[in-house]
Amino acid sequence: MAYRGVLEDIRAAVKMGRPERLPVFVCSEEMDVRVCGSRYNRYNSDAKEMARVQIEAIERLDYDWAWLQVDDCLEFETLGVGVKGEGDILPATCEYLPADKNALASLRFHGYRVEGRMGVLLDAISAVKSHFGDTVCVTGRTAAPFSSVALAFGLNETMLMPITQPEFLREALEFFVDYQIQFGLDQLSAGADAIWFGDCNASSHLISPDTYRAFALKPAKRVSSAYTEAGGVVIYHASEELPAMLDLMAGAGFSILSAGPGIAMETVREVAGDRVCLSGNVDPIGTLMNGTPDDVAREVERIARNVSCHGGHVMNSGEMVPRDTPEENVETFMETSRRIWKEIVGANPERAD
Repeated sequence: MAYRGVLEDIRAAVKMGRPERLPVFVCSEEMDVRVCGSRYNRYNSDAKEMARVQIEAIERLDYDWAWLQVDDCLEFETLGVGVKGEGDILPATCEYLPADKNALASLRFHGYRVEGRMGVLLDAISAVKSHFGDTVCVTGRTAAPFSSVALAFGLNETMLMPITQPEFLREALEFFVDYQIQFGLDQLSAGADAIWFGDCNASSHLISPDTYRAFALKPAKRVSSAYTEAGGVVIYHASEELPAMLDLMAGAGFSILSAGPGIAMETVREVAGDRVCLSGNVDPIGTLMNGTPDDVAREVERIARNVSCHGGHVMNSGEMVPRDTPEENVETFMETSRRIWKEIVGANPERAD
């Protein structure tokens, strides 16, 4: 169950130490909605339902965090970006803003406001924090500036901007630096302990290390610094798997760097060294959804013994766990992490429950 000391254990890992009890997360929100008897279109638009699902999932599956990722759209639909999604299909952005000066002027005129589902997220964070206090890591979410531009103006258009409209891209990034700083700070004020800082549109799946360095890195660092100065933990996630990009990200000053599932966690540690705490990276599909409990246990044990034991690591999946993942596999993920860590360092998993 949730335990007192989890935030101290996370801070120990962020400082590259070995925590007394290994923090164990799972990017399981989509699965949790199913397990807790909800529908995603209700969950992502109703603060009471969002909080109920988070609380029930934590109490049922023993997570060390509440991961209120929700979806990538909620702060963009208030800016006029189209959003589609229904039932258990997660919303996605569509009908993007035109990439021109008029649209950028409209964004600046709108500025930052808490509207629509942004308020739903803030209310849910407050409710979960009120329920658990400091016995879980309540984690909100924002999009990093480069990914924000892609979500506002469209992925195809944004991928061309470094060549066709570099100055427009820089101006749009500047807007989203300020916008996402405020949204993250509001979540921290509402009770979040950490921010899941998503930047998958700035990964090597889409851009080169040179483009990342030229356009994405500094804006992300500015937003992250504002969160950490306010006392928040920043978990940066681009689902990155390329060593050259992980090297850039490891030196950016994020609290925790989350790696994608397509690279061995041992390799990520070799690249990052002692520069940043790591998160991950059990395969959510190949292992957690399609594997057996024995497969899950073997993967968790390998990562714990080869990476976690050195300090500076929190156990997690490498990406969102699919909706139809067997609950038994997630239970095995949690139980194995606890058991192996106790064997490694003699930590008491029942500490101050």
